[in-house]
Amino acid sequence: MPRRHSSVQRPRSGGRSGGRTHVARPANAGPSQRQLRVGELLRHALADILRRGDVRDPDLVGVSVTVTQVIPSPDMRHATVFCEPLGGKNAGPVIAALNRHKGFLRGEMGRMIALKFTPELRFVEDTSFAEAEKIEGLLKSSRVRRDLAQAASAAGGTEDDDDEP
Repeated sequence: MPRRHSSVQRPRSGGRSGGRTHVARPANAGPSQRQLRVGELLRHALADILRRGDVRDPDLVGVSVTVTQVIPSPDMRHATVFCEPLGGKNAGPVIAALNRHKGFLRGEMGRMIALKFTPELRFVEDTSFAEAEKIEGLLKSSRVRRDLAQAASAAGGTEDDDDEP
């Protein structure tokens, strides 16, 4: 009767190594699809925890916190949480309070989501709203309107002339 298992190693067909091949990503390629997906999952879980008001801290009482973005590290062990209190007032104490309670928040997130590791959290103030407001103010300023009017007159007419036949 022939033996079923031999001690002879047979070569693999097709030259496959049996595992996934790793393709190196450029350093400036941005977050991977998995990082984006996990970041959104973490953002929703964190927003739900903060909405419930489970965190007991005097700096967070009556404050509505907006979690704008969560960026996990490539190994998913750490995550940077960009957040801002509603209205943007007293952001410093609110961010400090969230960083004080990051262990509690991590534990709550671990119960809500199914990941191999729940990442360590680091809370940072999101300044993108303030930057957008600053740019909008600059675009509405009289200096910009004056420059646009000068550019339109130098081009041979105003913007309203484009509608006429």
